[in-house]
Amino acid sequence: MRSLPFALIAAALLGTAPALSAGTADAGAPLDARAVIKRLADRNPTLQSYKSRVHVDVRMLNFPYLAPKLDGTSYYKRPDLYVVVFDRMPGYARSFGTLFNDIGDPLAWQRDHYVSVDGTTLLDSRPTIVLRLIKKIHSDILDHELAYVDTESWVLVRMEWYYTSGGKITMSQQYRVENNYVVLSQQHATIAIPHVRAVADASYGAYQTNVPVRLGSKAPQ
Repeated sequence: MRSLPFALIAAALLGTAPALSAGTADAGAPLDARAVIKRLADRNPTLQSYKSRVHVDVRMLNFPYLAPKLDGTSYYKRPDLYVVVFDRMPGYARSFGTLFNDIGDPLAWQRDHYVSVDGTTLLDSRPTIVLRLIKKIHSDILDHELAYVDTESWVLVRMEWYYTSGGKITMSQQYRVENNYVVLSQQHATIAIPHVRAVADASYGAYQTNVPVRLGSKAPQ
């Protein structure tokens, strides 16, 4: 994890999380972390790939009161490619791109983190399983993350980042049904870390589903 404040803001904007019903969970939700991640990854079993335009508004609540507006494209290709490529990026916010990617792909969590079940709770009156993520490579900045998984629709409804400085970032997500798939619609992040207070909102345009996604030297084409 990078130490720059904007890298921390970027971390909040990705990842994945309030949801539409996309199939009801079994009466006994799995309490094994790997099984939960598999349910997340298998939410749309026939979805092989997609592209969607993304617009992000960031608004800092303290000095220097910057408000960058970012546009890009979100790409997915089964089994575990998820990447957001921005059209243009201010120099101070270049860390957005890389941090978007891992958080947006639950399958990447197991590569980079120790993942365990932290318990269950109600979130907006919906039952959720809480996963705890701790980086395999020790970080002096990030203490741990919590991922809240809706056990009725099997989507990630909230992600929380807890920093050793006492800071916290919370990101929630909303979904919609498009082309018979449950897809990400909006994200809202609140950033409260030392010297940085900000909010960020991302919205996703129409999805092109099951289309060719070819990896190039810079970005998918």
